[in-house]
Amino acid sequence: MKIYRANPRGFCAGVDRAIEIVELSLRKYGAPIYVRHEIVHSRHVVNSLRQKGAVFVEELNEVPEGSVVIFSAHGVAKSVWEEARRRRLHVIDATCPLVIKVHNEVNRDYNQGYDLILIGHAGHPEVIGTLGQIPDKFHLVSSVEDVEKLQVENTVNLSYVTQTTLSVDECRDIVGALHERFPNIKGPHQEDICYATQNRQNAVKELSRLVDVILVIGSPNSSNSNRLRELGERCGIASYLIDSASDINPQWLKGAKAVGITAGASAPEVLVTEVVAFLQKAGCSSEVEELTVIEEDVEFLLPKELVQIESSRKQSEAGIATS
Repeated sequence: MKIYRANPRGFCAGVDRAIEIVELSLRKYGAPIYVRHEIVHSRHVVNSLRQKGAVFVEELNEVPEGSVVIFSAHGVAKSVWEEARRRRLHVIDATCPLVIKVHNEVNRDYNQGYDLILIGHAGHPEVIGTLGQIPDKFHLVSSVEDVEKLQVENTVNLSYVTQTTLSVDECRDIVGALHERFPNIKGPHQEDICYATQNRQNAVKELSRLVDVILVIGSPNSSNSNRLRELGERCGIASYLIDSASDINPQWLKGAKAVGITAGASAPEVLVTEVVAFLQKAGCSSEVEELTVIEEDVEFLLPKELVQIESSRKQSEAGIATS
């Protein structure tokens, strides 16, 4: 049985940045550093950072007054910022810049008198943070059926944004339904689904042409990982979401001639390596073929207060490498 690895896979620029923000904050301020919610949706990443001194909390009332707290890559509601100011917390914002872009669109349209629609999944941290940008006139839809039931007062000035980690195909159907029901609706200038989500989905589509089984590495609460598994299924390939190699059921591989591996945007590459080793031990070919759809070179800037310490770290690592 042959193994294919999808590329791109795993960490995106927003996840890289968020993890680096926690690590650099620990270096600059020392432990403990508090993080509101999981910095990214990966049990493995969270456990690793916890071992280094990060303390993960659900709400800000768990953070001692005056402490350093990091907001996760998913973004937060304005009320969370207000609470942090009241409690004199030192906030370092790890919100993905692409999520911030959506927040900016929401605030701009609201200030211009628009009612707004968010395409997203109820209860997801990014959706909670985006809905929390404005006090009213915001509607959440998760399906074409939701669009059909939608009750909107202002159909003249109406706009929509999307959760960044949705399926492109899923969004297309909902956007189509919105335009059909509200012909004057305004969408974002650029599609809000992030480049990494799009690239990983395109890689799964290519993978599905070559394999009989797709293994998607990602945590159960990772939206983009779930979308990858669903996309594999829609392409007609048996697809499974696994948190690690230990979740693989050997029965899934029975009769398969080729297996494909991808990873959600929060899954570290070490998990991919472990899955490959598991498959090879289970009888797969030692040869692993990389299926590259596009090379990613996106980088996001760090918060200003951490730039200097990152520069010092790189200089130190360079010195060690040349010594």
